[in-house]
Parts: sequence; structure tokens; C-alpha cells
Amino acid sequence: MGELLTRLSNEHGLIMAFAVVGAVMWISYQISKHLTFGRIHGSAIAIVLGLALAYAGGISTGGKNGLADIPLFAGLGLLGGAMIRDFAIVATAFEVDVKEAKRAGLLGVIALTIGTILPFIVGSSVAVAFGYTDAISMTTIGAGAITYIVGPVTGSAIGASSPVMALSIATGVFKAVLVMIGTPFVAKTIGLDNPRSAMAFGGLMGTVSGVTGGLAATDPRLVPYGALTATFHTGIGCLVAPSIFYLIVRAIVGG
Repeated sequence: MGELLTRLSNEHGLIMAFAVVGAVMWISYQISKHLTFGRIHGSAIAIVLGLALAYAGGISTGGKNGLADIPLFAGLGLLGGAMIRDFAIVATAFEVDVKEAKRAGLLGVIALTIGTILPFIVGSSVAVAFGYTDAISMTTIGAGAITYIVGPVTGSAIGASSPVMALSIATGVFKAVLVMIGTPFVAKTIGLDNPRSAMAFGGLMGTVSGVTGGLAATDPRLVPYGALTATFHTGIGCLVAPSIFYLIVRAIVGG
């Protein structure tokens, strides 16, 4: 069996990676169903498990790529690399229906604007609090607070270091998990029970995975409406963070 798995990972690493991710997703949804009774969405548990496995892989090998440093799981490096990431961004953009997007109206535009600017300010402020006071680091970590995809895209564009880009991803993942877990608990208080409020919520939160996971645990019928506005955040963030936001931050703090 060991030889078979080694051969599979060497010759079909990407297939092996999909199998590993599929197994993690299955286990996560079983935990969600039987241990949390659906209160914590399976996607949130999967992210936490993924981070734990990546940490364990990094500790055991002393490497920098988590489980991908283990030869058996080398395909995860490709699955989680820039190529698949950029493909996901393009695929998300192609799924947007302009006619449906118009239904969000002015409310969606306002929510998107606030949901893009406010997380960036918070993320940049946290970066400063932890000693990252240069414009590149502040912009990259602030972009990560928009979504965990915008962070590394921005960092790559403006020349951020690998540790800073990793922090930006961690910031976005933390936000996504927080939104996933917290949405069902605050939904009733904030009136999150209709399509219009779901659109506003998706625009304000921004993280597609967090919003869809949280709404799925709250009311699955609201998922398409929240995802409709949330899905624009990646594209908008990738557009304005390495350009307008970076120039603003650099003008304030200097190079």
C-alpha cells in the first residue's frame, strides 16, 4: 500500500492532492453534522483542520510549505499554488451574472464600498500595532483583511516578502472562519432573514467562503444572495489594493 501511494503521489500528485482535500472535507462535514449539529459549518472546520495539518507538516519536516514538503503530499503545492489561485479568481468572475448583480442596487454598492475600505483600514492598523510600519507590509496585510486571496495578490504586485504575504493570508483566513462561525449566532439580532439583508451582509463581510458557510448554517436559501455581493470583493480588492490603497498608504507613511 505504501509503495502504491508513493507511486501515485509521484506520478499523479495533483490527483493525490484532490483526494486529500476531499478526505479533509468529508471528515469536516461529519464533525459538523454529528458533533456541532450544524451550528459550525463544515467549511470552517475544514479550514481549521487544513491549517493544523499544514502546521504539523511544517514542524515535522522543518520546511516552509506545510504538507507539501512531505513527498507523499507534494501535489498540494500545485493545488495551493498561484496558478490554481488565479484560476479560481477568474472562475469566480465568470460566474457573476450582471443582471442578478443589479438587484443589489445602491445597497450593494454601499456595502461593497464599506466592506472593502473598512477591513483594509483595520488590517493596516493591526499591522502597525505589530511593528509593520512600511507601506508595502501595511498594504499587503490590510489587503489580506479584505480577503485571503487579495492579500497575496497585492503582496506579489508590490513586492512584499513571503512572511508578510503569509500573514496577509492568515488574516483573511481568520476573518473567514470568524464570519462562518459567528453568522448563525448574530443572524437573528441583525435581521439576517431575507435576500436584501443577505446582499448587504455579503457586501460588508466580503469573504465568499465565510459568507456562504455562515449563511448555509443560518438559512441555505440566503446563500446565493450573500455570495452575489461577496464575490465582487476579490476582484475589487485585487484592483484597488495594489494601486489606489498602496499609493494612499505610501503617501501617508512614506516608502
